[in-house]
Amino acid sequence: MVEKIQKTLRDSAAARWTVLVLVASMMFFAYMFVDILSPLASLLEKSLNWDRGDFGTYAAGEYLLNVFGFLILAGIILDKMGVRFTGLLSASLMVIGAAIKYWGISWADANTVEWLNAWWPAMPGSAKLAMFGFMIFGCGCEMAGTTVSKILAKWFKGKEMALAMGLEMAIARLGVFAAMWCAPMLSERFAINGTNSVVAPLLFASALLVIGLLNFFVFTIMDTKFDKQLMAIGETTAEKDPEDEFHVSDLKQILTSKMFWIIALLCVLYYSAIFPFQRFATNFLEETLEISNAEAAGLFKWFPILAMVLTPFLGAFIDYKGKGASMMLLGAVIMIACHCVFAFVLPVYKSETLALITILVLGVSFSLVPASMWPSVPKIIDEKVLGSAYCLIFWVQNIGLCLVPLLIGKLRVATNGYLVPMIVFASFGVLAFLLSLALKVEDKKKNYGLELPNKK
Repeated sequence: MVEKIQKTLRDSAAARWTVLVLVASMMFFAYMFVDILSPLASLLEKSLNWDRGDFGTYAAGEYLLNVFGFLILAGIILDKMGVRFTGLLSASLMVIGAAIKYWGISWADANTVEWLNAWWPAMPGSAKLAMFGFMIFGCGCEMAGTTVSKILAKWFKGKEMALAMGLEMAIARLGVFAAMWCAPMLSERFAINGTNSVVAPLLFASALLVIGLLNFFVFTIMDTKFDKQLMAIGETTAEKDPEDEFHVSDLKQILTSKMFWIIALLCVLYYSAIFPFQRFATNFLEETLEISNAEAAGLFKWFPILAMVLTPFLGAFIDYKGKGASMMLLGAVIMIACHCVFAFVLPVYKSETLALITILVLGVSFSLVPASMWPSVPKIIDEKVLGSAYCLIFWVQNIGLCLVPLLIGKLRVATNGYLVPMIVFASFGVLAFLLSLALKVEDKKKNYGLELPNKK
């Protein structure tokens, strides 16, 4: 009888993997929405009169509110209110932001556009509304990412945590492939008067976000039952235990941690060379290889494939064998090599085969670093402030993700090409490599266990 009481939903493989599917599908739809317009950058410039700088400014909008403090607030909300409330809030914000973005791209009424132009004439009205919607969506998306990390840390504690996080990242990144694949197809399928549509792909991705919200409702039912079981056996979480309740003053524990800052800075440098590159990659291939937009999108859609395939296996390897810090180091080296090829080799040898191989290898880097980075955070941060730690890392990351697209957009205009932007991306990789070395040294000194397996 005692043994029966000790069992919880977490001990059921079917239950915990169902949770993974529910939350990962929400992130799949979110990642798909993020990049649904990336393959259509040149079409936006032609059909909506955006220029190169406008697209960079619009892309930066996703991170703007997060940079100015929302992510810090999100971490506090997560640790104070729990994963269910925060997850529903984040999913709702994504849907609201998507609706505003769709309204802007599909053209709001003339009075709205005229009003926007009156106080901000520098960008077309459609770009301004799209950027504003992207800002709201970005708040929800980044909050959802940290919430999902805490959910998996909770449901897979003592289980296959790195594998679960790796699978979640793989499923989410499949959204990038889906966006690159279906956006040009839907754009062409719903063309009007010979002009491809930017509205149809956006509407499709927005509808999927609503499904993601419904999936999270199902998760909340399961998580409520799980918490009741934990209380019944006396295993309370930081969300429930009054003596271990989160206080704002606990943030000092995070901010004074040297390891936290190493991981946070490694994160911002690494992702600043990945996500902003995704925004411009289709246009980069289009201009560098002198191919059509559809062909360029067809090449880059394979970027997340190796990441999707490898990340779960790498997560399982970390669970059973460890070597997380070493994986981060290797991932940074691969990223440097790939961006150097984009900068110096591809413009000279205009080979689609070389481009595809480099894109696939960059996907390997995109699996090595995240698969090892996110499961490492619970090893250095107390569970009761884990949500805030993830959000603070995302906040530092968002500063880079907000500023880098602006920088790349300006550099494209100033240099009329992609050589300098690619050198900038490679430079981020060099700095990430140095921080990876520092991470290994510090782990060896303090024995955080980043090189040790997770499985108990």
